[in-house]
Order: sequence, then structure tokens, then C-alpha cells
Amino acid sequence: MVRAALTTGVDQKAVRGSEPQSAVLVALFEEDGETRVVLTRRSPLLRFHRHEVSFPGGRVEPGEGLVAAALREAFEEVGLEPAAVEVIGTLAPLTTVSSRALITPFVGLLKGRPRLVANPAEVERVFDVALADLLADGVHSSERWERLGSEFELHFFALPGDIVWGATGRMLTDLLERVLAVA
Repeated sequence: MVRAALTTGVDQKAVRGSEPQSAVLVALFEEDGETRVVLTRRSPLLRFHRHEVSFPGGRVEPGEGLVAAALREAFEEVGLEPAAVEVIGTLAPLTTVSSRALITPFVGLLKGRPRLVANPAEVERVFDVALADLLADGVHSSERWERLGSEFELHFFALPGDIVWGATGRMLTDLLERVLAVA
């Protein structure tokens, strides 16, 4: 079901514009009949978005493709071997409100639970959550916010010990809507 919902063409070229380019990996795996997604809590040592929950990923290097950037960053941040990931598609690219970075989320399937180790320079904690848990009553909420004269919807996921919001909240919402559309 997840594969059917998310298999799309994978554009590997960065879109050159004025905004910085980033790519993230939405890594999924099956365990005990549930689909789980890998998340991180960003290190307090980082310049931006300290302690926020995110997907492994980051800036695209000059001359680097988007998929390559997402896989490289996942390896650097949590030790996920690029060869262990089958990239099957993308979620909707989005621009962050605070940094104006254009982020392309790539969905990748893993054969099972990965052995991940947080790089403390970039990641405070690496964890995973079942998609079913994200859909449980009381976990998701949204609010309408305004910034610089534009109104937008902000999504929140209340997890034990963490709140997912911002760009990661939007990506999780996109993921869940696609999966539910084919369920």
C-alpha cells in the first residue's frame, strides 16, 4: 500500500533559483505489520532549528543531485547506508517559512529496521514512529498562522516527548494523505 501511494518519478536535479536547495529522506520500514518512519531531533549545536524534529537531510552541494544529497545527509547524520535505501518517489517540495529553503523530500524504503547512530554534531536523537500512531486520535492538530501578510496552515504531531511541526509536519501530513488515499 505504501509503495503504491508513493511511487512517482524521481527528479534528481536541483532546481536553480534564488532559494537554497535542500533534500531530505523520508525513510520507511515495516515492522510487526506496521509501516514506520525515521525521524531525528536536531542537535543543539546547530545554527538553525535546534532541538526540532526533522527528517535526515540538508543542503545540496554544488554539482550534487537531490537524491544524492538526501542519501549523503542521511548517512552523515544517522549512519544510514545509501545502498540500503530504495528511493521510490517524492513528496511535494516545499519552502520553509523561516529560512526560505526549498526542500525536496524523497521517500525511501528500507528492508527492515535500520541500525542508526546519531552523529552528535547534527542529531540529538534518532527515533521512529508508526504511521498508525501519527493517525491516532489527538496526535495531529493544525492551526492557521499568518506571516508577512500570508496565511498558511501549520501542522502539529504530538509524540511522546516531542512535537513535530513546521516543514516536517507538512511533509508528514503529505505522506499520510497519500497513504490514506490508496488505503
